[in-house]
Amino acid sequence: MLALADRFEADLPVAEVDVTSTADLTRLVEPSDVVVSTIGPFMRLGMAAVTAAARAGAHYFDSTGEGTFARRVLLELDAVATVRGATLVPAFGYDYVPGNLAGALALTRAGERARHVEAGYFITRAGQGDELLHRSTLRDAYTLTTPGTRRTLVAAAAEDGFAYRSPRPWSTARVVDERVGKRVRTFHYGGVKRTAMTVPGTEHLGLPEVFPQLESVEVGLGWFGRWTRPVQIAATIQAPLLRSAKARAALERWSERLPGSQREPDPDGRSLVIAVARDSRGRPLAASALTGPDPYEMTGSLLAWAAAHAAQPDAVLKPGAHGPVAAFGLDTLRLGAAEAGVHEVDGAPARRR
Repeated sequence: MLALADRFEADLPVAEVDVTSTADLTRLVEPSDVVVSTIGPFMRLGMAAVTAAARAGAHYFDSTGEGTFARRVLLELDAVATVRGATLVPAFGYDYVPGNLAGALALTRAGERARHVEAGYFITRAGQGDELLHRSTLRDAYTLTTPGTRRTLVAAAAEDGFAYRSPRPWSTARVVDERVGKRVRTFHYGGVKRTAMTVPGTEHLGLPEVFPQLESVEVGLGWFGRWTRPVQIAATIQAPLLRSAKARAALERWSERLPGSQREPDPDGRSLVIAVARDSRGRPLAASALTGPDPYEMTGSLLAWAAAHAAQPDAVLKPGAHGPVAAFGLDTLRLGAAEAGVHEVDGAPARRR
């Protein structure tokens, strides 16, 4: 980071502060500022920056993929951000903007009959025929990701996840605790069946804010192809073991030392996100599919667009801590995603068995 600061010091003011000190960061941030945070792991290092932004009345975006961190921001800082006029949108990248956008598009088309929505995140490849027909493999999950991402996935397996659903029949839907990978969902697109295991995302909190009739929201990670169910079983078995800090640290170190772990991700990686809106009986009403660059390029492009948009004097953002659809509005978010290379694909048939 210091080397990066040296590169820009001649053109931009650079301040060196303790990123874990809310007091120091609050003195640094002003109401007109836009804060973009890439300080991870976010549960350990990221809370001070977003708290400072909320207290200062600044706009805030980050690159986290940690659902537990995003949940904490949305539930704990909404009140202070609203009072101060700040807009906080955690996880403003591949995790979890395209799922929120695809889900909102599907729900809008489905109309008031929609009661359930599912979003699945997949990786695919360019340059191998129709990239939309490529079904990812376990090898893709390794060659298209960085060691840091793999370490995050290992850590996530030990964390308590969450979902949005009714905790029991006939009760009101809400965010409930649920372990990572509790369910496997199947998406059909373009004649290809893809499986995804459930993970926590900002869709669980953001979409019900915009579509209050929702009774359930599910988000799935489908990077592992045919290995999804074995990975789900392994994650379930390993979760109690990984609650040991020593065991988790050892597995994280191992995940970063795999052969080729220092190699950059393959450049032909692409992203595919599919969302399906369903009625009260689970029947599909509408679907939306988005394609875009690889997760890392997408995250950088989305953060850059959000920061530039929020910095405009006439920008209209909803104060408080929100998902991306509520914060920007669906039309603005759709245009911003397109600027970042995320585009909707027409005619995405989908069903679940």
